[in-house]
Amino acid sequence: MAIPESSVIWFDGALVPWHEARVHVLSHALHYGTGVLEGTRVFATADGPAVFRLPEHLARLDRSARMLRMELPYSAEELAAATVALVAANGHRECYLRHLAFLGYGSMGLDMRHSPTSVSIASWEWPAYLPEGRGLRLMTSSWRRTDPNSVPPAAKATGPYLNSALARREATDSGFDEALLLAPDGTVSECSSENVFTVRDGVLRTTPASAGALEGITQDTLLTLARDLGAEVRIEPLLRSDLYAADEVFISGTAAGVVPVGSLDNRELPSHEGELTKQLAQAYRAAVHGEDARYRHWLTPVHRSPAHSS
Repeated sequence: MAIPESSVIWFDGALVPWHEARVHVLSHALHYGTGVLEGTRVFATADGPAVFRLPEHLARLDRSARMLRMELPYSAEELAAATVALVAANGHRECYLRHLAFLGYGSMGLDMRHSPTSVSIASWEWPAYLPEGRGLRLMTSSWRRTDPNSVPPAAKATGPYLNSALARREATDSGFDEALLLAPDGTVSECSSENVFTVRDGVLRTTPASAGALEGITQDTLLTLARDLGAEVRIEPLLRSDLYAADEVFISGTAAGVVPVGSLDNRELPSHEGELTKQLAQAYRAAVHGEDARYRHWLTPVHRSPAHSS
């Protein structure tokens, strides 16, 4: 999927033209995967564009960096202000945001201590990340998540995404939409970049971080919404057969949103969009667009410049 270009990117403290946001070919992160990232969304609301759960995304970026022993050269407040300024400068009503902190040019070899940390924020208008209008077709990947003691799953780091890329390529080459990855012990972990939920007998279940799944911010959002809807919620290990036997299965992520699953490994599910899935998708849409007052604290407004206010 080609990226629709925007005007500027925030790079190490300044807004620079899109094509001038460049790094050296000997940057440490390019060779060793020493980077951390966040994907965040901006949604249109009645009061203008707003970033959804920006403080939580920036807090996770900082946690991920600390796990890799990288020190961010900007505070959360500075990065929040830069994010809002970038969205305003690009004139977006809705967009996807990519925060990235990485070790740049300074030294080679596995020793991380002598490479400076760079930070960038990019925004672009990215429509649906996964197919819409039908139940998603999943396959269980032959690739598995790594042991949590090898790479910390709580760190949203660039290097481990090779595992996701290989799994996603395997799935799409086989005619599926997305890959389901298992943990080393055979329990369900997550999809290539989304958390997994099941519904059976009205109980909502999702996998824990101990299965190698990222603790998703959209996942947390949906757990909150489900509890507020009165649903029983459990975070517990799931077997692949639990998905086969579920009444409903859906996945969630910042890029994907809430996407119902129609089949797994060519096994059709009873409904590609069950009742609780529909309720949660509706509640999520209302929250991100500022239509439910209970969740407006999750929104960081973007005050657009006069040139983009029409």
